[in-house]
Amino acid sequence: MIIWLASYPKSGNTWLRFFIIALLLKENNEVSLKHLEGIKQFPTNYHLRDFNISKHDLGNLNKISKYWNAAQKRINSDNKIRFFKTHNALCKVDNNIFTNEKNTLGTIHIVRDPRNVLSSVNNHFHHKSFEESKEFILDERKGIFNKSKIEQNNIYTLPQVIGSWKSHYNSWKLIKKNYLLIKYEDLIEKPELEFQKIANYLEPLLKVRFTNENIAKAIELSSFDRLKKIEEKEGFFESVTNAETGKKETFFNMGPKNDWKKILNENITKEINKKFELEMRELGYL
Repeated sequence: MIIWLASYPKSGNTWLRFFIIALLLKENNEVSLKHLEGIKQFPTNYHLRDFNISKHDLGNLNKISKYWNAAQKRINSDNKIRFFKTHNALCKVDNNIFTNEKNTLGTIHIVRDPRNVLSSVNNHFHHKSFEESKEFILDERKGIFNKSKIEQNNIYTLPQVIGSWKSHYNSWKLIKKNYLLIKYEDLIEKPELEFQKIANYLEPLLKVRFTNENIAKAIELSSFDRLKKIEEKEGFFESVTNAETGKKETFFNMGPKNDWKKILNENITKEINKKFELEMRELGYL
């Protein structure tokens, strides 16, 4: 069965994945960014390999969506528990829903203040202005259609429907089975409490026990500064390539130091606050 690690882009999914891997490896000091390959992204072309889909159809969201749940059923056929990262909203395309409770054991849904998401999206997607990034997170029909190679053995990302920050957040709230909501800001401000919450959530699902020492070590190993240093030394297979320069961009850019109050102008901030007011108040961002 699948445990989803669901998030809007640039909301802390990689940090969450790394913590979980460090936790499962039980204080292994050698854990590195390469271990993130242990938690795959869904969907990729690998998951659709057994279905009658041509290479030309891998960019066709309408065709891919037909096999979302069939692929997950195939994954779950061995009754093993697997984590999957996804930025896909819990949406429907041609009446095909992204996932369902039959294929899902649980969901950890990580959210981040949309004003900080905006500035992080701006850097990651090489937008020319914050105005462009604002339109990105406001777009209810937004999708990510760029085919990116994420592993050495020709594994590629497939189109994902993300919608606006608002619709993405609201979509994953609909899945009630073993649902855990985590705020990126809480991981920064009270890491011991929030990461303990994640460990407590995982214990009954995985039928394991984590000691306080296991959790503390996983927090230490997954700190932003440590991940940034590893990337500087070894690189990171998930970092994107700048189309203009041909060089890999830094994935771990500002992290906790990203502060929308020092970056965004007043007009953009007001518009985001107005468009997402209900959800931001619900999450305590306003």
